[in-house]
Amino acid sequence: ENMDLKNIIIIQNKIDILMKYGSPKEQYNQIKRFVQGTNASTSPIIPISAQLKYNIDVVIQYLCKLPIPKRDFVSPPRFIVVRSFDINYPGEEPKNLKGGVAGGTLIRGILKVGEVVEIRPGIVMKNQNGQTKVTPILTRIVTLQAEKNNLIYAIPGGLIGVGLKIDPFLTRGNRLVGRILGHPGKLPDIFVKIEVKCHLLRRLLGVRQKQGSKNLEHVSEIKKQEILLLNVGSTAVGAKVTAFSGANGDEISFELMNPVCCEISEKIAISRKIEKSWRLIGWGEVLQGTTLESANSETFVEVS
Repeated sequence: ENMDLKNIIIIQNKIDILMKYGSPKEQYNQIKRFVQGTNASTSPIIPISAQLKYNIDVVIQYLCKLPIPKRDFVSPPRFIVVRSFDINYPGEEPKNLKGGVAGGTLIRGILKVGEVVEIRPGIVMKNQNGQTKVTPILTRIVTLQAEKNNLIYAIPGGLIGVGLKIDPFLTRGNRLVGRILGHPGKLPDIFVKIEVKCHLLRRLLGVRQKQGSKNLEHVSEIKKQEILLLNVGSTAVGAKVTAFSGANGDEISFELMNPVCCEISEKIAISRKIEKSWRLIGWGEVLQGTTLESANSETFVEVS
Protein backbone atom coordinates (compact mmCIF):
# COMPACT_ATOMS: atom_id res chain seq x y z
CA GLU A 1 0.00 0.00 0.00
CA ASN A 2 2.78 2.43 0.94
CA MET A 3 4.56 1.73 -2.34
CA ASP A 4 1.25 2.08 -4.23
CA LEU A 5 1.49 -1.37 -5.80
CA LYS A 6 -1.47 -2.21 -8.03
CA ASN A 7 -0.79 -5.72 -9.34
CA ILE A 8 -1.08 -7.99 -6.29
CA ILE A 9 -1.62 -11.74 -5.95
CA ILE A 10 -2.36 -13.22 -2.52
CA ILE A 11 -1.05 -16.73 -1.82
CA GLN A 12 -2.76 -18.85 0.86
CA ASN A 13 0.01 -21.41 1.48
CA LYS A 14 0.08 -24.78 3.32
CA ILE A 15 -3.49 -25.46 2.26
CA ASP A 16 -2.88 -29.24 2.65
CA ILE A 17 -2.20 -28.80 6.38
CA LEU A 18 -5.11 -26.40 6.77
CA MET A 19 -7.56 -28.84 5.14
CA LYS A 20 -6.43 -31.56 7.53
CA TYR A 21 -6.33 -29.62 10.80
CA GLY A 22 -8.04 -26.27 10.23
CA SER A 23 -10.65 -24.40 8.29
CA PRO A 24 -9.54 -23.07 4.86
CA LYS A 25 -12.76 -21.09 4.39
CA GLU A 26 -12.38 -19.35 7.74
CA GLN A 27 -8.79 -18.35 6.95
CA TYR A 28 -9.90 -17.16 3.49
CA ASN A 29 -12.43 -14.85 5.16
CA GLN A 30 -9.73 -13.59 7.57
CA ILE A 31 -7.54 -12.68 4.58
CA LYS A 32 -10.46 -10.87 2.92
CA ARG A 33 -11.07 -8.83 6.08
CA PHE A 34 -7.35 -8.07 6.45
CA VAL A 35 -7.00 -6.57 2.93
CA GLN A 36 -10.34 -4.77 2.95
CA GLY A 37 -9.91 -1.11 2.02
CA THR A 38 -6.39 -1.63 0.64
CA ASN A 39 -4.96 -1.91 -2.88
CA ALA A 40 -5.27 -5.70 -2.50
CA SER A 41 -9.00 -5.72 -1.71
CA THR A 42 -9.93 -7.13 -5.15
CA SER A 43 -6.79 -9.27 -5.64
CA PRO A 44 -7.16 -13.02 -6.22
CA ILE A 45 -6.53 -15.30 -3.22
CA ILE A 46 -4.97 -18.56 -4.45
CA PRO A 47 -4.79 -21.57 -2.07
CA ILE A 48 -1.56 -23.50 -2.69
CA SER A 49 0.79 -26.06 -1.21
CA ALA A 50 4.37 -25.19 -2.11
CA GLN A 51 5.59 -28.56 -0.83
CA LEU A 52 3.07 -30.64 -2.78
CA LYS A 53 2.93 -28.26 -5.80
CA TYR A 54 -0.84 -27.77 -5.51
CA ASN A 55 -2.14 -24.89 -7.68
CA ILE A 56 1.35 -23.69 -8.66
CA ASP A 57 0.14 -23.76 -12.27
CA VAL A 58 -2.70 -21.41 -11.32
CA VAL A 59 -0.22 -18.95 -9.78
CA ILE A 60 1.81 -19.04 -13.01
CA GLN A 61 -1.32 -18.31 -15.05
CA TYR A 62 -2.02 -15.20 -12.96
CA LEU A 63 1.61 -14.09 -13.16
CA CYS A 64 1.52 -14.34 -16.95
CA LYS A 65 -1.41 -11.92 -17.03
CA LEU A 66 0.51 -9.18 -15.20
CA PRO A 67 1.99 -6.37 -17.32
CA ILE A 68 5.75 -6.61 -17.82
CA PRO A 69 7.55 -3.99 -15.67
CA LYS A 70 9.40 -1.24 -17.47
CA ARG A 71 13.17 -1.76 -17.16
CA ASP A 72 15.83 0.94 -17.25
CA PHE A 73 18.68 -0.22 -19.49
CA VAL A 74 20.22 3.23 -20.05
CA SER A 75 21.14 4.50 -16.56
CA PRO A 76 24.44 3.53 -14.88
CA PRO A 77 24.01 0.06 -13.32
CA ARG A 78 23.03 -0.31 -9.69
CA PHE A 79 23.35 -3.81 -8.26
CA ILE A 80 22.20 -4.51 -4.69
CA VAL A 81 24.20 -7.27 -2.98
CA VAL A 82 21.96 -9.59 -0.94
CA ARG A 83 24.56 -12.32 -0.38
CA SER A 84 28.24 -13.01 -1.03
CA PHE A 85 30.34 -16.13 -0.75
CA ASP A 86 33.62 -17.92 -1.46
CA ILE A 87 33.33 -20.76 -4.00
CA ASN A 88 36.80 -22.20 -3.29
CA TYR A 89 37.17 -25.48 -1.39
CA PRO A 90 39.27 -25.58 1.79
CA GLY A 91 42.93 -26.28 1.05
CA GLU A 92 42.68 -25.19 -2.58
CA GLU A 93 46.01 -24.56 -4.31
CA PRO A 94 46.73 -20.82 -4.76
CA LYS A 95 47.03 -21.20 -8.55
CA ASN A 96 43.49 -22.61 -8.68
CA LEU A 97 41.81 -19.99 -6.49
CA LYS A 98 38.79 -18.18 -7.91
CA GLY A 99 37.62 -14.70 -6.96
CA GLY A 100 34.68 -13.98 -4.67
CA VAL A 101 31.04 -13.96 -5.81
CA ALA A 102 28.32 -11.39 -5.10
CA GLY A 103 24.68 -12.36 -5.52
CA GLY A 104 21.78 -9.96 -5.76
CA THR A 105 19.49 -7.92 -7.97
CA LEU A 106 20.29 -5.46 -10.73
CA ILE A 107 17.89 -2.56 -10.20
CA ARG A 108 18.78 -0.69 -13.38
CA GLY A 109 21.39 -0.53 -16.12
CA ILE A 110 23.44 -3.34 -17.64
CA LEU A 111 26.47 -5.24 -16.30
CA LYS A 112 28.93 -6.84 -18.71
CA VAL A 113 31.65 -9.46 -18.31
CA GLY A 114 35.11 -7.88 -18.29
CA GLU A 115 34.17 -4.40 -17.10
CA VAL A 116 35.57 -2.73 -13.98
CA VAL A 117 33.09 -2.13 -11.15
CA GLU A 118 33.10 -0.43 -7.77
CA ILE A 119 31.60 -1.77 -4.53
CA ARG A 120 30.45 0.81 -1.98
CA PRO A 121 30.80 1.46 0.93
CA GLY A 122 33.38 -1.31 0.51
CA ILE A 123 35.50 -2.02 3.58
CA VAL A 124 34.35 -0.22 6.73
CA MET A 125 36.81 0.29 9.58
CA LYS A 126 37.33 2.56 12.58
CA ASN A 127 40.64 4.29 13.26
CA GLN A 128 42.33 4.77 16.64
CA ASN A 129 40.15 7.82 17.35
CA GLY A 130 36.95 5.85 16.75
CA GLN A 131 36.25 7.62 13.46
CA THR A 132 34.72 5.58 10.66
CA LYS A 133 36.72 5.10 7.49
CA VAL A 134 35.51 3.42 4.30
CA THR A 135 37.49 2.13 1.36
CA PRO A 136 35.48 1.43 -1.80
CA ILE A 137 36.57 -1.70 -3.66
CA LEU A 138 37.53 -1.67 -7.33
CA THR A 139 37.47 -5.00 -9.14
CA ARG A 140 36.55 -6.62 -12.44
CA ILE A 141 33.64 -8.86 -13.46
CA VAL A 142 34.81 -12.26 -14.72
CA THR A 143 31.49 -14.15 -14.84
CA LEU A 144 27.75 -13.46 -14.77
CA GLN A 145 25.27 -16.21 -14.00
CA ALA A 146 21.49 -16.50 -13.67
CA GLU A 147 19.74 -19.81 -12.90
CA LYS A 148 23.03 -21.67 -13.67
CA ASN A 149 23.17 -20.03 -17.10
CA ASN A 150 26.35 -18.15 -18.02
CA LEU A 151 25.69 -14.65 -19.34
CA ILE A 152 27.70 -12.18 -21.42
CA TYR A 153 25.70 -9.31 -19.92
CA ALA A 154 23.00 -8.98 -17.26
CA ILE A 155 19.83 -6.88 -17.33
CA PRO A 156 17.38 -5.95 -14.53
CA GLY A 157 15.06 -8.68 -13.26
CA GLY A 158 15.71 -11.81 -11.21
CA LEU A 159 18.71 -12.83 -9.14
CA ILE A 160 22.20 -12.67 -10.62
CA GLY A 161 25.53 -14.07 -9.46
CA VAL A 162 28.49 -11.81 -10.23
CA GLY A 163 31.90 -13.51 -10.23
CA LEU A 164 34.62 -10.98 -9.38
CA LYS A 165 38.42 -10.72 -9.44
CA ILE A 166 38.44 -9.99 -5.74
CA ASP A 167 40.04 -11.66 -2.74
CA PRO A 168 37.42 -14.29 -1.71
CA PHE A 169 38.13 -13.39 1.91
CA LEU A 170 36.12 -10.19 1.32
CA THR A 171 33.04 -12.07 0.11
CA ARG A 172 33.13 -15.00 2.55
CA GLY A 173 30.17 -15.42 4.92
CA ASN A 174 28.00 -12.70 3.32
CA ARG A 175 30.48 -9.95 4.23
CA LEU A 176 29.39 -7.82 1.26
CA VAL A 177 25.67 -7.96 2.06
CA GLY A 178 24.18 -4.47 1.97
CA ARG A 179 26.78 -3.09 -0.41
CA ILE A 180 26.03 -1.62 -3.82
CA LEU A 181 27.91 -2.52 -7.00
CA GLY A 182 28.15 -0.42 -10.13
CA HIS A 183 30.40 1.60 -12.41
CA PRO A 184 33.21 3.53 -10.66
CA GLY A 185 32.18 7.06 -9.72
CA LYS A 186 28.53 6.44 -10.66
CA LEU A 187 27.23 5.12 -7.33
CA PRO A 188 25.31 7.11 -4.66
CA ASP A 189 26.99 8.90 -1.77
CA ILE A 190 27.93 7.21 1.51
CA PHE A 191 25.97 8.67 4.43
CA VAL A 192 26.61 8.62 8.18
CA LYS A 193 23.54 10.76 8.99
CA ILE A 194 20.27 10.96 7.10
CA GLU A 195 17.07 12.98 7.37
CA VAL A 196 13.93 10.96 6.62
CA LYS A 197 10.31 11.92 6.07
CA CYS A 198 8.62 9.22 8.17
CA HIS A 199 5.20 7.60 7.91
CA LEU A 200 4.08 5.36 10.77
CA LEU A 201 1.78 2.38 10.27
CA ARG A 202 -1.75 2.58 11.63
CA ARG A 203 -1.16 -0.54 13.72
CA LEU A 204 1.58 -3.03 14.44
CA LEU A 205 1.61 -6.16 12.31
CA GLY A 206 2.57 -9.67 13.42
CA VAL A 207 1.70 -9.19 17.11
CA ARG A 208 -1.19 -10.99 18.77
CA GLN A 209 -2.85 -9.12 21.63
CA LYS A 210 -2.87 -11.06 24.90
CA GLN A 211 -5.71 -10.59 27.36
CA GLY A 212 -4.76 -8.23 30.16
CA SER A 213 -1.52 -7.11 28.50
CA LYS A 214 -0.70 -3.63 27.21
CA ASN A 215 -1.83 -2.63 23.74
CA LEU A 216 0.99 -3.89 21.52
CA GLU A 217 -0.85 -3.18 18.27
CA HIS A 218 -0.66 0.59 18.77
CA VAL A 219 2.38 2.23 17.13
CA SER A 220 3.58 4.98 19.46
CA GLU A 221 5.36 8.10 18.23
CA ILE A 222 9.10 8.02 17.64
CA LYS A 223 11.07 9.62 20.48
CA LYS A 224 14.35 11.52 20.54
CA GLN A 225 17.44 9.42 21.35
CA GLU A 226 15.48 6.25 20.53
CA ILE A 227 17.40 3.49 18.75
CA LEU A 228 15.58 2.11 15.70
CA LEU A 229 16.48 -0.28 12.88
CA LEU A 230 16.47 1.09 9.32
CA ASN A 231 16.39 -1.13 6.25
CA VAL A 232 18.06 0.71 3.37
CA GLY A 233 18.13 -1.51 0.30
CA SER A 234 19.55 -4.81 1.58
CA THR A 235 21.27 -3.09 4.52
CA ALA A 236 19.94 -3.25 8.08
CA VAL A 237 21.53 -0.52 10.19
CA GLY A 238 20.92 0.75 13.72
CA ALA A 239 20.10 4.44 13.95
CA LYS A 240 19.69 6.95 16.79
CA VAL A 241 17.01 9.64 16.54
CA THR A 242 18.71 13.03 16.94
CA ALA A 243 16.21 15.69 15.84
CA PHE A 244 12.72 16.43 14.50
CA SER A 245 11.73 18.98 11.87
CA GLY A 246 9.01 19.68 9.32
CA ALA A 247 5.55 21.15 9.79
CA ASN A 248 4.24 17.99 11.47
CA GLY A 249 7.50 16.90 13.06
CA ASP A 250 7.60 13.93 10.69
CA GLU A 251 11.02 14.76 9.24
CA ILE A 252 13.41 12.89 11.51
CA SER A 253 17.21 13.01 11.61
CA PHE A 254 19.05 9.75 12.26
CA GLU A 255 22.66 9.13 13.24
CA LEU A 256 23.67 5.83 11.66
CA MET A 257 25.76 3.25 13.50
CA ASN A 258 27.32 2.17 10.20
CA PRO A 259 27.64 4.14 6.95
CA VAL A 260 25.21 3.30 4.14
CA CYS A 261 25.26 3.96 0.42
CA CYS A 262 21.88 5.21 -0.75
CA GLU A 263 20.16 7.77 -2.95
CA ILE A 264 18.13 10.82 -2.02
CA SER A 265 14.38 10.01 -2.23
CA GLU A 266 15.09 6.30 -1.62
CA LYS A 267 12.43 4.52 0.44
CA ILE A 268 13.44 2.79 3.67
CA ALA A 269 11.72 0.62 6.28
CA ILE A 270 11.67 1.55 9.99
CA SER A 271 11.52 -1.04 12.80
CA ARG A 272 11.40 -0.85 16.60
CA LYS A 273 12.41 -3.49 19.13
CA ILE A 274 9.22 -4.78 20.77
CA GLU A 275 9.33 -7.74 23.16
CA LYS A 276 12.87 -8.73 22.04
CA SER A 277 12.02 -8.67 18.32
CA TRP A 278 12.35 -6.00 15.65
CA ARG A 279 8.89 -5.06 14.37
CA LEU A 280 8.04 -2.92 11.38
CA ILE A 281 6.47 0.36 12.53
CA GLY A 282 6.65 2.49 9.40
CA TRP A 283 8.52 3.62 6.33
CA GLY A 284 10.23 6.74 5.13
CA GLU A 285 11.86 8.61 2.29
CA VAL A 286 15.43 9.93 2.47
CA LEU A 287 15.42 13.74 2.12
CA GLN A 288 19.09 14.58 2.65
CA GLY A 289 22.11 13.45 4.64
CA THR A 290 25.65 13.99 5.83
CA THR A 291 28.17 12.18 3.65
CA LEU A 292 31.34 10.46 4.75
CA GLU A 293 34.52 11.51 3.00
CA SER A 294 35.76 8.15 1.79
CA ALA A 295 39.37 7.14 1.50
CA ASN A 296 40.85 6.99 -1.97
CA SER A 297 39.46 4.05 -3.90
CA GLU A 298 41.89 1.18 -3.66
CA THR A 299 42.30 -1.64 -6.13
CA PHE A 300 42.82 -4.88 -4.26
CA VAL A 301 45.01 -7.67 -5.57
CA GLU A 302 43.01 -9.45 -8.23
CA VAL A 303 42.76 -13.22 -8.19
CA SER A 304 43.97 -14.58 -11.52
